[in-house]
Amino acid sequence: MEIPSKNAEKESGEDLQLDVPYHEDQNVEEKGQENDEPFQFKGSKRSGLRRSIKTKRIRVLRKGSSKSKDIRLLETESLGKILVINGKLLSAEKDEFILHECLVHPALLFHHNPKSVFIMGGAEGSSAREVLKHRTIKKVVMCTDDKELVNFCRTNLTKNKEAFRREELHLVFKDAIGELEKSKEKFDVIVGDLEQHIEEEATVMPYTQSFYEKTIKPRLNPMGIFVTMAGPAGVLTHKGTFTSIYQTLNSCFQYVRPYHAHVPSYGDTVGWVMASDQTNLLLEPSRCNISLFDGLIIIKIEGGQLQYLNGATIMASSLFNKIVSSGMMNVTDIPKED
Repeated sequence: MEIPSKNAEKESGEDLQLDVPYHEDQNVEEKGQENDEPFQFKGSKRSGLRRSIKTKRIRVLRKGSSKSKDIRLLETESLGKILVINGKLLSAEKDEFILHECLVHPALLFHHNPKSVFIMGGAEGSSAREVLKHRTIKKVVMCTDDKELVNFCRTNLTKNKEAFRREELHLVFKDAIGELEKSKEKFDVIVGDLEQHIEEEATVMPYTQSFYEKTIKPRLNPMGIFVTMAGPAGVLTHKGTFTSIYQTLNSCFQYVRPYHAHVPSYGDTVGWVMASDQTNLLLEPSRCNISLFDGLIIIKIEGGQLQYLNGATIMASSLFNKIVSSGMMNVTDIPKED
């Protein structure tokens, strides 16, 4: 998430308006001065956890007006530049590649020949960037109703600028769920990059049986794969969101593969879930091995390598500790209706 060195936006010394009860009015120093007071972010509603990051200076590039969102770009010592939406960390320059590589590449590597991808959300552009690394991709639809955030990221996030310029990328500024419901087009892979919904509840749209059965499955091509961010998957944070999404998908699809990775800027383990109804590597773990995935990365991805994922990492990502594994198997309340 690199930022252009020549930025026409103003740098501001205004106070941050964050929804953090005990830390709402942090004073921000002017450019060039250090601010040693830790910057605290909102945590998950379920865990109630907060985290602090030491900042050197803060650059306010824009205040979003659409969807009542406040968009901030901050500079930190430990994580580089970070994108903050309404006081909540969206991504960090030094580790966002973990989030988006894990969200995108396993599904596209498992699929034998992915050509079309639909991204639900993904306004930052990072998911599209990762999808477009695959040599076989012909069309990527990125659907989000947050045009302001897309324009902000397209302008300011250098790492994603090339992806936004690619002719394979089609931007649709509509509600992703509604667009899928009325669409007649089918895709090889559908990517759920709707973290804001995950932070709210896993029992509301779009994480119900009805949504998966009536909206997602009809829009997948044969051999198609659905993958979604599934929220925190740590020892203390996996119950509720991650476990519910996993079991709900497990009740709708024939083959489901959960996986996870530690994301330093989130201060926790993050989970994802892939699902498919067709025979592929998802259902044949005996065929999966480190060499296979290393070979697929070389063959299928431009440049033949990724920054975070390799065969060993992909294999290890589906191994869960005893506590999380038990939590995944003991979900009784599966959301069924919208």
